[in-house]
Amino acid sequence: MTDVASKGPEQGDDRPVLTNRQGHEVYDNQNQRTVGARGPATLENYQFLEKISHFDRERIPERVVHARGVTAFGYFESYGAWGDEPVEKYTRAKLFRGRGKRTDVAVRFSTVIGGRDSSECSRDPRGFAVKFYTEDGNWDLVGNNLAVFFIRDAIKFPDVIHALKPDPVTFRQEPNRIFDFMSQTPECMHMLVNLFSPRGIPADYRHMQGFGVNTYKWIDADGGSHLVKYHWMPKVGVRSMTEADAAVLQATELGHATKDLFDSIGRGEHPEWELLVQLMTDDEHDELDFDPLDDTKVWPEDQFPARPVGRMVLDRTVDDFFADNEQIAFGTGVLVDGLDFSDDKMLVGRTFSYSDTQRYRVGPNYLQLPVNQARHAEVRTNQRDGQMSYGVDGGGGNPHVNYEPSIIDGLREGQYPTHDEQGPEIRGRLTRKRIPRTDDYRQAGQRYLLMDDWERDDLVHNFVTLLSQCDRPIQERMVWHFLLVEDDLGLRVGEGLGIGPKDVAHLEPLASQDLTAEDRGRLANLGANGSRDVSGLRMTHCVPNERVRFS
Repeated sequence: MTDVASKGPEQGDDRPVLTNRQGHEVYDNQNQRTVGARGPATLENYQFLEKISHFDRERIPERVVHARGVTAFGYFESYGAWGDEPVEKYTRAKLFRGRGKRTDVAVRFSTVIGGRDSSECSRDPRGFAVKFYTEDGNWDLVGNNLAVFFIRDAIKFPDVIHALKPDPVTFRQEPNRIFDFMSQTPECMHMLVNLFSPRGIPADYRHMQGFGVNTYKWIDADGGSHLVKYHWMPKVGVRSMTEADAAVLQATELGHATKDLFDSIGRGEHPEWELLVQLMTDDEHDELDFDPLDDTKVWPEDQFPARPVGRMVLDRTVDDFFADNEQIAFGTGVLVDGLDFSDDKMLVGRTFSYSDTQRYRVGPNYLQLPVNQARHAEVRTNQRDGQMSYGVDGGGGNPHVNYEPSIIDGLREGQYPTHDEQGPEIRGRLTRKRIPRTDDYRQAGQRYLLMDDWERDDLVHNFVTLLSQCDRPIQERMVWHFLLVEDDLGLRVGEGLGIGPKDVAHLEPLASQDLTAEDRGRLANLGANGSRDVSGLRMTHCVPNERVRFS
């Protein structure tokens, strides 16, 4: 190699000079300091030691879930209304008030199960996380592209992820493990019908829906509360791929969705979504056949219309992928005034887990990083020190006071906008019980019937392909579940596996199951119940889906 060290710049070369992080100019970035040209190297190689030791630490632990992802920036623009009604009737959150009001946002799209360098063609739920930099501080809306989730209680989250992750011995995703868990967890049927349809492989992030999944609350100026669900609808429509389509694309590109997002923003074709909100009164709604707090269910739109409240536009990509994408941190507990938690069991668990994950991955001061900081609200805390703290939050007038209360110029408490007693009164005894209205099969069957023919065909093909790799008892239990979901689904999957209704009629309900009266009726007539009635039914995630083909 030609020795170009310490030669100085050529005439007219006015580029900035390389330094280390101490601000020292680097005079030789080609050679270590050695005794003679052939070595040995000396211990005082400060520039080399700093360079290589930082390189050794360039990676932080990747996310356990949502490791593969991409971030973009833009704005949310409020309509100032919920449909035709003034939005302030239902929430005092400032970001929704006033038509045309804009709020900066960061959005991270991701896959769930694969590692940081995995394929974006994989069948996998997609993360859809939005950080709003509001005048009242940050709000994170963290969801996915499939409207529901596998489970309804956060205590099962490690189990479902372990089942979907690679085998701890073979390090392969094993259908036998996945469906072993799912066959014993009937609440996952609605999610499975979505995930193993083409919706489980979005064509790209721009043509993908997003859903908050959890049930939240809106709080009005008087402290009144309503339950809400959030939905992002892409203005360009929804597009998906079959397994065969995805295999063709994956042969040439692992990061097609990230590339598409960068390229579209670069061309000035800025991705846009409309935010729709469903709303219902804040009570238990015993008149429904499902619980509004159940993450395995959607709220039918014919009963609870999804009305627009604003739009989101992404117009800028990251300046640095690591700083803006790997270190960006979201949490379901990050809410602003006018927004609140419901009693959704998954939401409570996620609220702890998400922020706890970031403290482990990024460090206790992850909120000091620019991409995570509140941009339009002043931060004043008494939190100090910790690993990698590089600043002191704003405080009171006395730098010696990092506690509260104080009468010597420390910080004081704010005043809550209304009374802090809100929502319905809750009474109950301490217990460990699931919600009473499980109804695990009805919406899964309705979702199946509301699919396009090509989506149903692909769903059946995928189930048959994967279940063919499973043990016979797992196959039989899954066919049993599918027959309770919808005759056509169970019969078609069973035919592909050589398992008919008579082969599974002897199976008893799982010990953990609470069948509805309708389920018991279907079980008594397994495979011959006729099609469910879905006339007039509108489900949020059933918008038209265009197939993207690759050959």
